[in-house]
Amino acid sequence: MADYFLDTSAVVKSYVQETGTAWIRTLVAPATRHFIYLARISEVEVTSALARRRGQPGLSVAQAREALGLFRQDFAQDYRIAEITVPVLQRAAFLADTHALRGYDAVQLAAVLEVQLQVPALILVSGDGDLNAAATAEGLPVEDPNTHT
Repeated sequence: MADYFLDTSAVVKSYVQETGTAWIRTLVAPATRHFIYLARISEVEVTSALARRRGQPGLSVAQAREALGLFRQDFAQDYRIAEITVPVLQRAAFLADTHALRGYDAVQLAAVLEVQLQVPALILVSGDGDLNAAATAEGLPVEDPNTHT
């Protein structure tokens, strides 16, 4: 059993077929008994990702609706949620400047660093190269689901 923090690029793979989907689904399966953390903003980001891909090749409108419903259920019941507080946002601003990160990536990194204070062995799971490089520079262990088939 381990503790993982999934950014949006990773959690979407649980609901939409992509490179790394099988690995992510195994990682988050209840039988593994891993604790899976998400930032509160992941609710917005996953909803946006599914809405933007809805109706495009590989994700029908019905599939997108089903994926979003499953995600919302899991978000409410299964994931541990890292709240986005003023100190997390202040740290995110610092991280955005330090590592030249996009805004929400900086918030994700600040959130995972906040959770790591209570869960020292936390592993970030992200398919975002810039976020992964910044997390590594901050001393976080990182898994990229895109390296798993």
